[in-house]
Amino acid sequence: MNQKLLIASALALGGFCASVFAGPNEYVYPATVEPGEREIDFKFGSRNTKGRNNDAAAASIGLGYGVNEHWFSEVYLKYARGPGGPTEFDAIEWENRFQLTETGKYPLEIGFLIEVERPQDRSEGYELKWGPLFQTDFGKTQWNANLLFERNYSAVQTVHATAYYQLQGKYRYRKEFEFGFQGFGDLGRWDDWSPTRNQGHRLGPAVFGKLGLSNHQAVKYNAAYLMGSNSIDGRGVRGNTFRMQLEYEF
Repeated sequence: MNQKLLIASALALGGFCASVFAGPNEYVYPATVEPGEREIDFKFGSRNTKGRNNDAAAASIGLGYGVNEHWFSEVYLKYARGPGGPTEFDAIEWENRFQLTETGKYPLEIGFLIEVERPQDRSEGYELKWGPLFQTDFGKTQWNANLLFERNYSAVQTVHATAYYQLQGKYRYRKEFEFGFQGFGDLGRWDDWSPTRNQGHRLGPAVFGKLGLSNHQAVKYNAAYLMGSNSIDGRGVRGNTFRMQLEYEF
């Protein structure tokens, strides 16, 4: 138990001390995979900034499948709305999560993400996202910490790889309702982090749950209200973000 508590604390503190700009519908990637799971996944997020015209919204809908006990794959259609503009098709995305450890065998579950995105704006080339995923349990709590990297390839302009983190902690009050927090941060270039004032760090309360349906079907949800800042155009811009995710498992 003490070992798990130390691991959970290290994950959380490491993420906060570490501090790519992500869309308002960003979400925390789990490190574990459920084999045979099929899901329709909907994500939505809305960002309101203070003092600058950088309000935005984004959404995606995807179809995913747990191929086996180590690999989960999902394809998304993504939509976005910029400041004062209409909602438009933004990209198609292929997410692949790999569980590298056997569930429950070690105190720390380790996974890895590889995600490829093809933006609607062809001048942006292809976007590749990758990085390790970590998850551990302590009593009735669960902790997640991810360090991810992102880069565009074959783009008109040269783009350097950027880094950001994701944090999550939750208390398993009951299956239908859990509560905790989520945190996200933009660090800048992976090998030369931006000054603190230009980074983005968002943190806020979150709720989670799973509602069972008939015939082994279920609806999972999570939502968070994040306060802090986003890294936009190389500057930290303060604002609030609401994000949510709904999954229909069948």
